Amino acid sequence: MQATQTYIQEAKERFLNELIELLKIPSISADSQYANEVIRGAEKVAQFLQDAGADNVEICKTAGHPIVYGEKIIDFAKPTVLVYGHYDVQPADPLELWTSPPFEPVVKTTPIHPEGAIFARGACDDKGQLFMHLKAFEAMMKTGELPC
Repeated sequence: MQATQTYIQEAKERFLNELIELLKIPSISADSQYANEVIRGAEKVAQFLQDAGADNVEICKTAGHPIVYGEKIIDFAKPTVLVYGHYDVQPADPLELWTSPPFEPVVKTTPIHPEGAIFARGACDDKGQLFMHLKAFEAMMKTGELPC
């Protein structure tokens, strides 16, 4: 997996910029005023999957908000990995508790993040984690090291 690790290091700045782009989308699923932003979030996730090398990417309509499905089958004899995450976020209220606008990501250092961390709605729950899985998939695909 050394090639994958090298790819990740070389793509680090691009990955950071792409994550910030995703975090700027106010995909607040609990507020119908943001329905189009939720769709825009789904489209962005689908694009990341396509760009990473998924063969089958779909935005599936549901009774609620759309889900994004992507797959890559290397070999039916190999194990299957299923990753679940969500690209929507909860409302950012109360806004007065934010030290920067919730959908304008900033990287800040803090005592517990001396190397810096991204502060934005969804940076941890759950766009950040979902993005990590998407980029790990991309890195393994681009280096030919996807083991499953």
